[in-house]
This record gives sequence, structure tokens and C-alpha cells, in this order.
Amino acid sequence: MKVYRKPQWLRINLSQGRNLDDVENLLKKYSLNTVCREANCPNRMECFSKKTATFMILGKECSRNCKFCNVSHGELEEVDENEPENVANAALDLKLKHVVITSVTRDDLVDGGAGHFAKVIKTIKSNDPKIIVEVLIPDFKGDDEALSKVVKAKPEIINHNVETVPRLYEKVRPMAIYERSLQLLKNVKMMDNNIFTKSGIMVGLGEREEEVIEVFKDLRKAGCDFLTIGQYLPPSKKHYPLVEYIHPEIFEKYKEEALQLGFCFVASGPFVRSSYHAAEAMKNFQDNEEVLK
Repeated sequence: MKVYRKPQWLRINLSQGRNLDDVENLLKKYSLNTVCREANCPNRMECFSKKTATFMILGKECSRNCKFCNVSHGELEEVDENEPENVANAALDLKLKHVVITSVTRDDLVDGGAGHFAKVIKTIKSNDPKIIVEVLIPDFKGDDEALSKVVKAKPEIINHNVETVPRLYEKVRPMAIYERSLQLLKNVKMMDNNIFTKSGIMVGLGEREEEVIEVFKDLRKAGCDFLTIGQYLPPSKKHYPLVEYIHPEIFEKYKEEALQLGFCFVASGPFVRSSYHAAEAMKNFQDNEEVLK
């Protein structure tokens, strides 16, 4: 794999922050996983220091082997029936107003874990109905019945990432289908148009700018409300290789293009990830609604 020298705009401040240990101890207390840690997210120091974390349910082992992802895919674990209560309690302890829940993909489960997602959402809401719940879900292999379980639990935001352009799916996401991911986002809106939908794409894997814009258009046709665009950073030499570092000016260009297409909110930048500053999308929308009133 060719080694690229990181540009200045990708240098991370490694200051841990005074709340890092507090969050780590809380996760241990409730036996919880976070995508921040399992996916080796570059923002985890910043987020933990602000007492925020994206909870990852259904275990640490994934049933798929996407070439970009640092989450492991070993022996699949039993579903922890105490997890919904533990996540809800952790959210209360952290005094979170916006909770993000994601998971590994569990193709081995009958409903792909959709029922477990629903239990987590409902438990959080039963503890505090004012908490905004955002879920980042897998594709459930296109199972509409499974998806409906999540929709009926009424999270405010359902996120499902397309990750990259269709041309690169075979190499980057060999067990996923681009059209199936778009259909999932469409189906959420058909089931409950009051739920916001969100998706994200990584850049720097060899995609062309025009391909990225076409993905934006496809997502808008699917009714997608929020969009994230971030730099791909290979977790190791075994993962899909980096092709290029994308300049911040290009990220800004992508943001402007996406907003012109009608997205309600766009986060675009080298360190942007699916749940990075997730609450800003909803707050931005709510602020705009107030202005329109």
C-alpha cells in the first residue's frame, strides 16, 4: 500500500480532555460498546471529552467484511437483553439530549437486529421522551418488515450510509447493494414521512467528483434530508487503500452542491463522520423552522 504523508489539515489534536476517563468508566459500568472505539474514529478524543459517544449495539463482531471498516468480524455474540436498559441509563448519566445508536450488521439474526433497535429506542424514550434518538442502521438485507420495526419505534432520525459511489461497491462494500440502500431510505419516508433520513459518503477512495454529485442526486430522489461527507482514512494496511486526500476546498464545494440540491443539512469536511456533531443537523433544522415561522 502506498504511504501518503498526511496534510496539515488532517493533523489530530490528541489532547484527551478531562471527561475521557468518565466516559470510559461509564461504558465499562454498563458493558457497552461505542463505534467511536471499535471503528477507531479519529474524533473519539474530542467527543469523549464532551461526554458524547455513539453507542454500538448487538455486539462487537460484524457479519460482513466491508474493506473500509475497522469493526471486526469474528464469532458473533449472543444479543444482550439488558442492552436497551443499559444504553438508556448511560444516556441519562451522560445527560445527553441527542443519542446516536448504531450497530454491527447481524445478518445471522432473523430480523437483522431490528427488534433490538426498537427496544433500545423505546427504552430511551420511556426514560426521557424529550431525548432525540438517531439510529444508524444496516440494510436488514432489504427486509421491509424488519425496517418497519425500527420506524414504528419512532426515532427522530434514521441514518443509513451509502458509503461510496456505486462503481466502487464491489471492491469496498462487496456484501452491500447500492440500490438496496437507496430503497431503504425511500421506504422509511413511505412508512413515516415525519422521520428525518440521513446518509453519508466517504471520499478519497478513487471516486470522481461527478460520481459523488450523482450520489447526492440519488439520495435526494430517495428523500434523504441530512448528509455527511468525510475523508476516508484506512484503519490499517489490510484495509482498502487510500487513493487521495481530499482538499478542504473540495469538501466545501461538495457541501454547496448538496445544499443546492435541497438537503436540509450537510456536514462536509476531512474529519466528518456519520455521528460527528450529530445534534447540529436537527438543531439547524429547528432553527430554520423558527425563522420561517
